[in-house]
Amino acid sequence: MVMTKTILGAIAAGISIYTYVPYFIGIFKGRTKPHAFSWIIWALVTGITSAAQIVSHGGAGAWVTIIEALATSAVSIIALFKGETNITRGDKIGFGLSLSAIPLWIATGDPLWSVILVTAISVSGFWPTFRKSWPQPWGEVAQTYLLAAPAYALSITALDELNWTTALYPGVLMVANLAFGATLLLRRKHVAKP
Repeated sequence: MVMTKTILGAIAAGISIYTYVPYFIGIFKGRTKPHAFSWIIWALVTGITSAAQIVSHGGAGAWVTIIEALATSAVSIIALFKGETNITRGDKIGFGLSLSAIPLWIATGDPLWSVILVTAISVSGFWPTFRKSWPQPWGEVAQTYLLAAPAYALSITALDELNWTTALYPGVLMVANLAFGATLLLRRKHVAKP
């Protein structure tokens, strides 16, 4: 059983790495403009979540979250220089609210409450990217979000200990990424490619 979980974790990790290849290519070719606020939030929360999964014995199932923490950190840094420049007041408010929940996480001292809070923060982090992508759905790589769903699904099956602390974040992010990727594809039917 341990070998199966390791294999599933490795496959999920491989998918997770693969999802970022077209994203980084899109950024450096100027087709993809990541919103720094979303990516900073995602970098912070995936870092927190990966630590919680490690502490809660996530095993190979935590590999995807660790990879996500590294990749989102890299994108957030790049986004500061090559990302979306149209930052709205709503983006700033959403970013501030998301960041303001981090002290609550620190105050809880409980891994489950930490994961609940960072999951909520991560989902709220979609707002700036959603807002910028609604009129410009070609400015994001739908494949990155759509392939995150099976990576997270496999990571759940690879968890050494399946509990709310280890499974909540990947489960919710699986749904959120799938929904956002589908939204991009649907919007592209109504917005011409630049």
